Amino acid sequence: MALLSCAACTNPSARNLPYGTDWPGAAQASADDSSGKLSEFDYIHPLDRLAIHVLGEPELTSDSYRVDKSGTVQIPLAGQVMAAGKTTAQVREEIIKRLAARYVRDPQVAVVVLEQSRLSFAVEGAVREPGIFDATADTTLLSALAQAKSPTNIARLSEVVIFRVMNGRRAGARFDLARIRRGEADDPRILPGDTVVVGHSNIKSAWREFLQAAPAFSIFYYLRN
Repeated sequence: MALLSCAACTNPSARNLPYGTDWPGAAQASADDSSGKLSEFDYIHPLDRLAIHVLGEPELTSDSYRVDKSGTVQIPLAGQVMAAGKTTAQVREEIIKRLAARYVRDPQVAVVVLEQSRLSFAVEGAVREPGIFDATADTTLLSALAQAKSPTNIARLSEVVIFRVMNGRRAGARFDLARIRRGEADDPRILPGDTVVVGHSNIKSAWREFLQAAPAFSIFYYLRN
């Protein structure tokens, strides 16, 4: 599979990037995915608000637990628990393990995300209104560009690029917007943290800035609030 990393992109341009169907991101986020795998919207993120209820322990029960920017949540008796990047079930199991080891016999715990922090993606280049927009579970390339009020008249529709971090590595792929509009190619899903760039002249500088962005431990924390 084609994957571009920092070492491979000293002179990047849209022509050096693989087409979308040939990069790992196509498998990661197909708009028509029916595999049942968890999406990014199923995980906890920094700044999410959680409800954590511990049966018979009112001092531990609250609807106001807030995940901090580092991804942890402070819970009395359980201490600092890493929550970002985990499911509510995983956080629940960690809390149970900590409470059972020290303070509470057979703890009964429930964890629910009450308020999810803003997840976003960026659109740059030859569009009418570039900016940062909210990502949803059904955002695709076409809908992302619609939020940016569509490409301009001078946009190069055959060189629309999605930049993404996958497993801590930065990658990019190009898409032919005209073929997508005609139904000849899939409309790729846009994930939180993606950067979409339209137009040949903007690709090189956008890729350079993308490579310099830090930290890159996860796509889902890039371009967040």
